[in-house]
Parts: sequence; structure tokens; C-alpha cells
Amino acid sequence: MPIYEYRCGSCGRRVAIWWRSLAQVERSHPKCSRCGSESLKRLVSRAAHLRSEDSRLDSLADSGMDGLDENDPKSLGRMMRKLSAETGEDMGEEFDEMVGRLEAGESPEDIEKSMPDFSPGADAGIESGDAYDV
Repeated sequence: MPIYEYRCGSCGRRVAIWWRSLAQVERSHPKCSRCGSESLKRLVSRAAHLRSEDSRLDSLADSGMDGLDENDPKSLGRMMRKLSAETGEDMGEEFDEMVGRLEAGESPEDIEKSMPDFSPGADAGIESGDAYDV
């Protein structure tokens, strides 16, 4: 069951599509989940580095939460970037924007007001052959 990543030639969004089989990939025409364009260019997907939960927790414990000031947006942004890097996952453009704004010193409340649609961790309900933003 392959997952392929694509870049949309129309809107520039990175999209991932999960296929049930290689045969489905060959007979289908993937579409961008944002703009519906079929102008997708396949990307080379990132390799995953599998680690145990204990290994991840040890790494987080080693890096520590030293210096975290929950009242300082820059400190929160640095910690969020560190935690994101530890997961090994691309958290998406909205997450990167939010963390960048925190690192620039913008308050979490102001960011939340300007990004009401950002809801990390929401279940996407992805079906086979469906495109979703990465």
C-alpha cells in the first residue's frame, strides 16, 4: 500500500495520496486536494527513521525543558520546533507558520485569533486514493 507525495503545479501545495495497490496508481489520475488540479509532479518521499517510544522519550529528557518559559512566545516556539523535530514528521505549513510567529515573539492568543482553522491532530478521515495536504 504505497503513499506517494506530489507537488501541485497549480497551487504549489504538497499533497500525499494513499493507494491500495500499485495497479491503482497506474490506472488513476491523482488530483490536488486543495485546488483539484491534475497537474501533480511526484516527489521523492522522505525516509523514516524508526525509533522506539523509549528512545524518543530519552532524547526529549536529554534535551530537557530547561530554559522553557511558558510566558515567553519565543521560548514556546523553540520548544515546539524541538518537539516537532523529535517526531520526525513534517507538521505542515500552518504549523511552521505558527512556530515561526512564536519565535518572532508574537503572542499565542494573537496567532490563535488569526488562524482559527488551524487544528493540529484533527482526524482527516482519509480514504484510499484520497489526496491530503502534507
